[in-house]
Amino acid sequence: MKRLSVLGSTGSIGRQTMELVRRYPEELSVTALAAFNKTDILEEQVREFRPKVVCVYDHDAAQDLRARIHDCEGTVVTEGMDGLLMAAALEQADMTVVAVVGMIGIRPTIAAIEAGKTIALANKETLVTAGHIIIPLLRKHSVSLYPIDSEHSAIFQSLQTLSGERDSFFDGSPSVRRILLTASGGPFFGRSREEMEKFTVEDALKHPNWSMGRKITVDSATMVNKGLEMMEARWLFGLRPDQIQVVIHPQSVLHSAVEFTDGAVIGQMGTPDMRLPIEYAICYPQRKERIADALDLFSVGKMEFRKPDEENFPAFAMAGEILAEDVSHGQMTGTTLPVVYNAANEYAVARFLSGECGFMDIPRMIRRAVDAHRLTEAPTLAEILAAEQETYDLLGAR
Repeated sequence: MKRLSVLGSTGSIGRQTMELVRRYPEELSVTALAAFNKTDILEEQVREFRPKVVCVYDHDAAQDLRARIHDCEGTVVTEGMDGLLMAAALEQADMTVVAVVGMIGIRPTIAAIEAGKTIALANKETLVTAGHIIIPLLRKHSVSLYPIDSEHSAIFQSLQTLSGERDSFFDGSPSVRRILLTASGGPFFGRSREEMEKFTVEDALKHPNWSMGRKITVDSATMVNKGLEMMEARWLFGLRPDQIQVVIHPQSVLHSAVEFTDGAVIGQMGTPDMRLPIEYAICYPQRKERIADALDLFSVGKMEFRKPDEENFPAFAMAGEILAEDVSHGQMTGTTLPVVYNAANEYAVARFLSGECGFMDIPRMIRRAVDAHRLTEAPTLAEILAAEQETYDLLGAR
């Protein structure tokens, strides 16, 4: 029985993780849950899965949940960062699923690693902003980390062909020439900047292939999501920037691929369904019965591959610049530049979703924050969080 601590249990990834537990009750159980404030969903999850600990980050929502589940003996309700850290590192858990959104995921991921928990990671920001802390910590504590993101899961699966290198992908491999990181292009690929200036929140949330949370769907529309995945891939697979090629693939059938030194290209295909990478990460190394719809290549008909449009998607182009600059300071060093890129995007997307700015204001705000920043090399956790706050303060002051 594998016991899970699920951080972000009320979000899209969290709910699909609960579906997986429901599917395999004799193999998986839930010992801790955490969410920000959705107490109605949390109450249902607590009553069904009976975790030992549930964290509600928001104080008022935590009070509400305590009242809602007062009859659920054996479940402790915690709150805030302290509660999140407790849920992440709970003694009874074997694996911590990090599915919270944003840099809030860094500290609980560290806590889980230090407690020896296997990590299933759906939070890009943790490695993007603190990869130079996380990767050495994984090695120090001999902890395995498995990516949930569909593209990184596809790369991980493709790398299983490397005999004897199955769990050492953080160090890279001399057999790998490059990875092909696929992107759907989102709802606006092929559109001009002038057109995108007019697009609304409703337009941005109409992803052609994937069903995801609001923030990540907007990130897909700006292609910031792919920029973050490039930065994450650098840490996950020990890659140089020139070993990461982004390929626009509108059908979302090939989820990513690896090109090896002999010219062979091995990729992972399937229907666009997040349940497959979630299941692979949590149940690894087992492959379970099919949970997603079968891939019908006759229905797909054709697959297209195009170059990214850096001119009309400036936030994506910025990510490449930042990755190159970051690595120039040392492959395992890291700087605060990715922190600022990520924090500025989080701030801008929140304003866009609330109707306070336009779609193309998102890359403009990111550029403003990045240009104003004086980077710090090999930042500590405190310096990472300080850079995040400085970015919010800069953009908030306008």
